[in-house]
Amino acid sequence: MPREYKMYINGEWVGALDGEVYDDLNPYTGEVFARVPSGKRSDAKRAVDAAVAAFPEWSHTLPAERQALFLKAADILEKKKNEIVTILAEETGGTFGFAMFQTHFTPGLLREAAAQAHQANGEIIPADLPGAFYMAVRQPVGVVAGIAPWNAPLILSLRSICMPIAYGNTAVLKPSTESAAAGGVVIAEVFHEAGFPKGVLNLITNGPGGSGEIGDEFIENPKVRRINLTGSTAVGRQLAEKAGRHLKRVALELGGQNPMIILRDADIENTVNAAAFGGFNHQGQICMSTRRVIVEKPIAREFTEKFVKKVSTFKVGNPKEPDTIIGPLINKQQFNQVKDSVDAAVRDGAKILCGGKSEGLCYYPTVLTNVKSGTPFSYEETFGPVVSLIEVENEEEAVAVANDTPYGLSAAVVTRDFAKGMAIAERIESGIVHINDQTVSDEPQVPFGGVKDSGWGRFGGRAGLEEFTELRWISMQFTPRHYPF
Repeated sequence: MPREYKMYINGEWVGALDGEVYDDLNPYTGEVFARVPSGKRSDAKRAVDAAVAAFPEWSHTLPAERQALFLKAADILEKKKNEIVTILAEETGGTFGFAMFQTHFTPGLLREAAAQAHQANGEIIPADLPGAFYMAVRQPVGVVAGIAPWNAPLILSLRSICMPIAYGNTAVLKPSTESAAAGGVVIAEVFHEAGFPKGVLNLITNGPGGSGEIGDEFIENPKVRRINLTGSTAVGRQLAEKAGRHLKRVALELGGQNPMIILRDADIENTVNAAAFGGFNHQGQICMSTRRVIVEKPIAREFTEKFVKKVSTFKVGNPKEPDTIIGPLINKQQFNQVKDSVDAAVRDGAKILCGGKSEGLCYYPTVLTNVKSGTPFSYEETFGPVVSLIEVENEEEAVAVANDTPYGLSAAVVTRDFAKGMAIAERIESGIVHINDQTVSDEPQVPFGGVKDSGWGRFGGRAGLEEFTELRWISMQFTPRHYPF
């Protein structure tokens, strides 16, 4: 029997005002996983209104009170781990390993939010006026809207709202249509059980094709003071263009064409394992996934042979089986996008070393070589289990190839020479660079975000202060000023 879920508005579980629901499908079986309210713009407005009403009191709660609620929420989330792992597999096709990663990561995200409750610090500013005292203070902005994707829904939905709430804002969360439970209902349940006051967190869900009108409400409603989105560059650009007309500030974490540079002195065995993890974790459906492995020529042949051999052994199939590495892509549209992208690369001269086939929505781990520079596959994001291998003559060429993309989210450099690794890291055009690791890495306290077409703004730790608080200058004059007239 399909599960039945509700939205969460003003502390209550409610349906859409018009009563409509949609079918949330299991991507592996094709069966209906759940029936979810198909919220409309009017539902989004009432969620915003609830957040507005809750803001005055919540913004003046003591930091210690907010901290205690976040710590309690973290404990509750840990207790729900097994239930959430099942939901992630059935709703999003997440394999056991990736589901466990999300359930291990997110309690730390809540505990980091608890720590941040005391970190909205200001500063004393030297004054050049006699008898004057200047200070800069941080204050919550009001209502923050979080728009989250389906690919790592537990992490990315929670990330979109927990730091804003920790700083004293209230929030409205809109998860993806494909992950309303894992990226929405589960989080609302945790906050409700932890005892957050009504209206502090509100959840709005929508059916297929309904995201635009919800987003328009967030953009056009003057009571929403900030929006953050994790999603595709195309959607991020649309959101930013519309928000600009309303002078509304947005934080965007978008796509990536993430390079991993492997220099000739690398430890090949460890690097093969790292590249395989970075490229194929969660079927390559991670914004940070390693898309291009750039290898210096002296080790390219050995690396390629060992990499293809390892990747070819990955088990493909049911995500609920613990040893499955490659589960299904999220839906038919995403499957077609990946397949068409690989087919186009082959037409442009690329060679498939392994993979390039499928069963249902499961696309086998695929490694390409001979990808021509300037072709769409070489610079666009392929959001699936596909990695291209690129052979280069030297590190100068490696850096040039790494930067030959409009994206700039995550990158990696592998070398035994740390000074060289640092020098290369400084030249790569990305918001994140990992030396002697692959491209998929995140922790709650780090400033996470990209450059170029991978977005702007930063999530995580104190970086959230810049996004979700207002910095205000307040002055006090202790002695009378002398005015010229």
